[in-house]
Amino acid sequence: MATVNFRSLLVLSAIFRAILILYGEWQDTHMEVRYTDVDYLVFSDAASLMASGKSPYLRSTYRYSPLLAFLLIPNSIFHHSWGKFLFSASDLLVGYFIRSVLKLRGVPENLCVSTVMVWLFNPFTFTIGTRGNCEPLVCAMVLWVLLCLMNGRVLQAACWFGLLVHFRIYPIIYVLSILLILDPYVYRNGRKPALQNWSCSEQESPRSGCITRLADLFHPWFTLRRALTKERILFGFISGAVFLFCTAFFYFLYGWDFLHEALLYHLTRTDPRHNFSIYFYHIYLQLEHEIMVVEKLISFLPQFVVQFILVLKFAQDLPFCWFLQTVAFVAFNKVITAQYFVWFFCHLPLILPWTYMKLKWKGLSCIFLWMGAQLHWLIWGYMLEFKGKNVFLQLWMASIFFLAANTYVLTSVIHHHRFSPVFTELENTSEAARKLQ
Repeated sequence: MATVNFRSLLVLSAIFRAILILYGEWQDTHMEVRYTDVDYLVFSDAASLMASGKSPYLRSTYRYSPLLAFLLIPNSIFHHSWGKFLFSASDLLVGYFIRSVLKLRGVPENLCVSTVMVWLFNPFTFTIGTRGNCEPLVCAMVLWVLLCLMNGRVLQAACWFGLLVHFRIYPIIYVLSILLILDPYVYRNGRKPALQNWSCSEQESPRSGCITRLADLFHPWFTLRRALTKERILFGFISGAVFLFCTAFFYFLYGWDFLHEALLYHLTRTDPRHNFSIYFYHIYLQLEHEIMVVEKLISFLPQFVVQFILVLKFAQDLPFCWFLQTVAFVAFNKVITAQYFVWFFCHLPLILPWTYMKLKWKGLSCIFLWMGAQLHWLIWGYMLEFKGKNVFLQLWMASIFFLAANTYVLTSVIHHHRFSPVFTELENTSEAARKLQ
């Protein structure tokens, strides 16, 4: 019965998304404000150029992998809404992958279904895909890499991870946490790693194991004996090879335009337009002056420090670690738009079964604070963009408040989380089996 309920949930979600896509077509035709995301028009134009044998980078502001334009070529052959259905199907696939991860960890079916609903019926997520944004496709690939790791398919995970980083560069932040869990305590002699069940009690310390192993990574002798394990070498080599192959192949086809627009641009990107980031005001003030490349790269320092600390403490609880990493990465990024929120929303259902936080009142306070900070920012954004008022300083203060809200929510989630490593060390599993015998 529970399985039928989940299938019914997927069918209902699919119908709902199809209706939204059809409604979007009507709104685009009859209303001044379009439902379709402006990025979707960019994707479609790039796909049309590729279909005619030209470079997708002839379309200004197309700053994605050529693979995205290739996937949307049917837009110019069959129907211009093809991409929306593709992204919405990826949206549903994310829901399926979320349930698969939770089932592997032993979460009861009724709890799986309720947590999957957090993704499938989240207004942020179902509008992103139906408006024509590609982020659900990225989220599906991220969760597939996680599933491959949980099933012990390191080679497959490495291939997909290399392709994923080529397709969208931000998942590179997960590489250190992946390498930390690919250790001989978990993966041994080609055996499938043992997963810790949802019902297991909380571990003693989320910090000690990762700190010890990360410290070992920098010990010269351990580097030779333990850090360079077959799984780590395989994952690093294969994922790097896939990424470099894709990069070299498309550089051969499209030259410097591809390399700059799809990769290098995102490392030194500065956006003077108002957005949620605390950096936008500084960038706006420096608009008439060229910002040095070193200054652009220094802005990554807070992100790097926060990422390193989070990985150090929570890498063993991989879905939780990825959620924290993504929230922190977005919060401290130089450019923040609403579509980036989808990056961590796909991880949220994976941590809910392990949270002590009650919806009433702590959960509601976090939701209202986060939403309220966005609404407060949007009010000033409206005054600037539509009323033409000089409220840049107020908008910047609203960005600072939004960062504070993200920090508060992040610390609250950490405080109320039951730390649960994904994998059980094989040595402990063997000892437990001997004791039972």
